[in-house]
Amino acid sequence: MRSPSRSKRLPALAIAVAAVVPVTALPAAAAPAVVAPAAAASARTAPGAVVPGTLSSGTVASGTLSSGTVASRTVVPAVTTGAEPKIPDSPAGRQLRWFLGATDRAPVAEHELREHFNAGYLSSLTLDGVNAFLKAAKGFRLERLTRVTPSSLAGAGRIGEKDFVVQLGVDGDGRINLAGVTPPAPSVPAAPRTWKQLDARLRKVAPRTGLLAAEIDSRGRCDVAHAVAPDTVRPLGSVFKLYVLGAVAEKIRDGGLSWNTKITIRPEWKSLGEDGLTTRPDGSTVTVSEAAKLMISISDNTATDVLIHTVGRKAVEATVRRWSGHAGRNTPFLTTREAFLLKGVNHPDQARTYLALDAAGRRAYLANTVAKQSLSDITLWERPREIDTLEWFGSPRDVCRAYAGLLRSKSGRVGEIMSVNDLGLKLDRKKWPAVWAKGGSEVGVLNLSYAARSASGRTHVVTVFASDPGAALDEQVVAAELISLSRGGFALADDE
Repeated sequence: MRSPSRSKRLPALAIAVAAVVPVTALPAAAAPAVVAPAAAASARTAPGAVVPGTLSSGTVASGTLSSGTVASRTVVPAVTTGAEPKIPDSPAGRQLRWFLGATDRAPVAEHELREHFNAGYLSSLTLDGVNAFLKAAKGFRLERLTRVTPSSLAGAGRIGEKDFVVQLGVDGDGRINLAGVTPPAPSVPAAPRTWKQLDARLRKVAPRTGLLAAEIDSRGRCDVAHAVAPDTVRPLGSVFKLYVLGAVAEKIRDGGLSWNTKITIRPEWKSLGEDGLTTRPDGSTVTVSEAAKLMISISDNTATDVLIHTVGRKAVEATVRRWSGHAGRNTPFLTTREAFLLKGVNHPDQARTYLALDAAGRRAYLANTVAKQSLSDITLWERPREIDTLEWFGSPRDVCRAYAGLLRSKSGRVGEIMSVNDLGLKLDRKKWPAVWAKGGSEVGVLNLSYAARSASGRTHVVTVFASDPGAALDEQVVAAELISLSRGGFALADDE
């Protein structure tokens, strides 16, 4: 859905990449998807709002990079029979049926839109914007559902002779907080066969790029096979959540927490998002294990912030100091809620005020000012905003060290969590029986990182960074290319 004022659109700080998997950092909680084919690059959606691969249950060998996967929620792939698909009688299903009918009779009256749309989402899009979207989607024929959960649906269909994908999510009250009809994502191109080819293609992805392909040796060190700007600091997006998982695993190892510990979801810990813990009732509980799975598999921001508050900000900062050469850039370590508020409230004044402070001043500002602000105070944006100064930061080598740190935890549960979603890498599992993955994005930023164990027992890491401080990336195209380059990186590194 397109906003009438694109300059006021909330950034998709977490996205769906290549219509395959979400890779995110912060979600486009109020970001409209796009209905015009020419605007496919702007179709950013939130974790869990599009078409990830089916999750299945599996087991994990303790202390190994495991190929096991764990279902963190129900995902039902639909079967195409030639007839119209059966839409489930769920909160998301009921809203999808309404949405499909509304496209044929737009403009829809204000009272009806307010009945079906989340108030904040509707306010950001405006009534006219929603009706313009509904008109543009007129004639959409749903042909199949590709993903089904109680709070979100994704499917495919046509407008005339052109293919489109549809996605819809609902909040805890069953009102729409995400709706989009977009062209299908581009396919992943063939992987490069030489490092020279890989480097040439990487340079074309974005103005600023970085790459590291390395083997984690028996001593837990990153033995680099090939690199481009391996020590240059870049914005991480949701790749920072590797540090949070590491802090959780360390806390559990030291006996201060367990994977089965239940955490109460407090309203002041909630962040933006269309799925996961954001939709859970205030005061409900979640186990540490489930929160960690949601944080990694669908980049759930509320799950991330719940875990940061549970282990403590300084515990995460301690993990960053052990695993990163750039810990100072991440002090104080922000929650996703804080990042949203710092960038979205009274911009640019608030961001500038915060950035002018030293570390102690920033901690005080977060506690005394940002903590009192509401997510509803955020105004929307879609161009890169402070990606070099107000984010989470690291280099490709830092990311490799984070994977090595997670491996050293020798935790079977960490293996389960990191194996849930391979972010579209789809390596041959006979050659690569185990794959871990985490990606991250923000407007102007898109990163993918992977660790994989080969059939011969070697563990490799490939991480690829792309960013542009001046303009939003064509995220679906860039994601497809980064997946291709990552596949090539694993093949080439394993031949070294």
